[in-house]
Amino acid sequence: MSRNTRSGAVAACAAASLALAGCTGSGTGSAGSSTLNIATLTFPQSLDPTQAVGSALPFFQATYDTLVKREPDGAFSPMLATSWKYNSDRTELALTLRKDVKFADGTAFDAAAVKANMERFKKGGGADAKWLNDLDSVDVADASHVTLKLKQADPAMLFYLSDAAGLMANPAKFAKADSLKTTPDGTGPYRLVKARTTIGTKWVYQRNDDYWGKRLPYENLTISFFDNETAIVNGLKTGQVNAALLQTADQQISVESDARMKTAKQEFDFQGLLLFDRDGKLTPALRDPRVRQALNRAVDRAAMLHAIRQDRGQVTDQVFGPGTQGYDRRLDTYYPHDPARARELLKEAGYAQGFTLKLPRIAAIVNDALASSLATDFKAIGVKLVWDDLDGGSAVRKVFTDRAYSGLVMNIGQSASDWVVVNELVTPGAFNMFGTTDPTVRELIPRIQTSSGEQAKQAARALNEHLVKSGWFVPFYRMTYLHVSDGTVKITPQSGMAVPSIYNYTPVK
Repeated sequence: MSRNTRSGAVAACAAASLALAGCTGSGTGSAGSSTLNIATLTFPQSLDPTQAVGSALPFFQATYDTLVKREPDGAFSPMLATSWKYNSDRTELALTLRKDVKFADGTAFDAAAVKANMERFKKGGGADAKWLNDLDSVDVADASHVTLKLKQADPAMLFYLSDAAGLMANPAKFAKADSLKTTPDGTGPYRLVKARTTIGTKWVYQRNDDYWGKRLPYENLTISFFDNETAIVNGLKTGQVNAALLQTADQQISVESDARMKTAKQEFDFQGLLLFDRDGKLTPALRDPRVRQALNRAVDRAAMLHAIRQDRGQVTDQVFGPGTQGYDRRLDTYYPHDPARARELLKEAGYAQGFTLKLPRIAAIVNDALASSLATDFKAIGVKLVWDDLDGGSAVRKVFTDRAYSGLVMNIGQSASDWVVVNELVTPGAFNMFGTTDPTVRELIPRIQTSSGEQAKQAARALNEHLVKSGWFVPFYRMTYLHVSDGTVKITPQSGMAVPSIYNYTPVK
């Protein structure tokens, strides 16, 4: 399963990946149909926007608008906020709001609602609540003007406002325990039809006739949960569903041979070993950069990509994706597969006899082929890889609460925002749980955070190069995903998300 840009929410993703229970949806799509039926492999445990995360975002976009809209190419455009402006040091973001918007119960959307939502999101305990850590206060000037005051500059704030942190719910429902969990109340283009919705199986939405904005082309939206991609492909071929994202190479190949299908490729997630223990708290060997460099040289990325994904992707040694300023194409192949040099590096670091590395194995992410490939590559340089098989509940607890492992093999989205990459993977958090840092990191992060233009770009590139050369991570490859429709729908991939926004589907003419 894909993490979708949010490393801070990996625990939620891992839990969802392992907790999926089998069921399928039923659909009605055909050319000219008024219903769009989207298939998915993941679903939210709650429709409260404080819990919005990852691949489940379309469930929320249907009923909640965001303050800022993120276009397919990643550009930001007005939504509930019609305009915005930073102060000189980018510690204040002033928003001008629409005046003609109402929630489902008729309550007016205004600046007070923005303040209530953002304060609630920050304190709501959701997987992405940390996005608003730098939010100091929300000042309401009048009904249509609000200013976000930040403790320090946050270059990704507009990105956050176009995502989970920008979803606006009706504050009148906040006092009612769990009200929004199953009964969303937003200003969005659809309303949830509870009578036709079966939580865990199928969510049915009907067009909001009072929507303030441009109507989407479908009167009805259905999102159906499937527990495997084979069932999704069968649903596409029989017209049971209209659109889906396929991640596995075998299923991608199976639809590409069908002339009825319409497809669009997207390179988004990378798969790799995210090292947490760079200070050697659990595995002392990992404290030495030469050991981490050896692990990178041990991995035969090209062979792995060919065997596991049938070459559907691109090998990479960096966590910054092509959409960022920090991306450097040369760093994709910085580490050649060189077991001999890897053994030399281990010897120089004092580990000529190797060491043991214990990692958790989440079956939904690490299949048998990947587990065997990585163990074989490490064994060739004298490193014994021990996999600890975990179920959903124990994975979340042992990895993120107990911090019992030195790393984790994970799929994670490569955001187009440099600061999202830095904030999620480099600053202390879920994927830097031991708070690793060094003088170069401490120097470059503030420059990325407070600079703009060429200065910010050069700082991001310098940080990226430092992370690669220091072996902070062991990326394998970026994965090519396939957006597929039954031929009746055109799908436009969405920057910053593995799954498209609900606005990115249009009928084929």
